[in-house]
Amino acid sequence: MSLHADLRLDGVRVLVVDDDATVRELTRLTLQTCGAIVTDVGSARDAVDVVRQERPDVLLADLSMPGEDGYWLIHTVRALSIAHGGGTPSAALTEHVTAEDRAHVLRAGFQFHIAKPYDAVELIGIVAILALKQ
Repeated sequence: MSLHADLRLDGVRVLVVDDDATVRELTRLTLQTCGAIVTDVGSARDAVDVVRQERPDVLLADLSMPGEDGYWLIHTVRALSIAHGGGTPSAALTEHVTAEDRAHVLRAGFQFHIAKPYDAVELIGIVAILALKQ
């Protein structure tokens, strides 16, 4: 049974990065319900390794993480060659929701800003759009 039968992400490989295990699990389950193949990690450093090795179709990253944050992650990913995942379509998951916050996210290299708590249908739609950029 699918939460959103009309929204399918069959075979789309998504990397979810968030230090909050509950958020990672909820996001993973939401995307898997629509057919996505999800890898989730709890740190930006682990995410860079996954991007290099698995080349996900879409990257979803929390901005506020201890140690290296989502901004560090997107700068590190964008510094990779295209062959190693440097062009991976990406969205930031964040509780910072002002217009200035959104602009900063986009300038940093993300294609989308997704406010937490996110709407599942919006999240799925954004992942679908990002997957088309591959």
